Amino acid sequence: MAPIGIISGTVLHGTSVFKGLRKEHAVNEFGRVTLRLSRDIAHISRHDGETGGYVLPHLVNHRANLTALKALGVRAVVAVNSTGSLRRGLPPGSIVVPDDFILLADTPTVFADKPVHITPELSGEVRRRIIEAAGACGIPVVERGVYWQTQGPRLETRAEIRMMAAHADIVGMTMAAEAIIAGELGLSYAALCSVDNYCNGVVETPLTMETILEGAERNRETMLTIVGKFIERSKA
Repeated sequence: MAPIGIISGTVLHGTSVFKGLRKEHAVNEFGRVTLRLSRDIAHISRHDGETGGYVLPHLVNHRANLTALKALGVRAVVAVNSTGSLRRGLPPGSIVVPDDFILLADTPTVFADKPVHITPELSGEVRRRIIEAAGACGIPVVERGVYWQTQGPRLETRAEIRMMAAHADIVGMTMAAEAIIAGELGLSYAALCSVDNYCNGVVETPLTMETILEGAERNRETMLTIVGKFIERSKA
């Protein structure tokens, strides 16, 4: 059976679901990738640098990461993402399984000179399996939503957030780019998004990086529980 691809941020690295995986490196035409592997899982921590540093969101090598997963025979990829909420009615602590996304910045591609024009999408099948895994754990999730990707590494202005809120529900800096590359490579990809903070100006409390990191830490166990159940159910 092909392993499940899991791409996550640093908040899940080294936790129970990923303990005991062997560390390996892969090199492909787009770069060098650090993977943590078992028979059932191929895990990439997207912000981990080779020397232990932090890779900023706009510098993550999505092409190398997803090409490495494809080379391992991965067919389904679950992305774990930290996001900000564009809506008062979607408070920190919510979990969203988005069904669409917006990316208006430079779009990544694995095709240097081929006229390949995919129609980007998130996998309905992988989304369903994520939602069912959450349900099996008794964890409520928002089953639809639009993810807006900004380039980063800066946060958004209040005016930008007001504009985005007319069209999307959550904001992040990595998921849409990953989804596009996954689509080009023929990988089924969907995301599990932790809402860790309100975006700038949605509430009056000032937004800081400390607020974002604290929210991600609070949601950590919930995200791990869902991912663990997804993996468990995929083995059956």
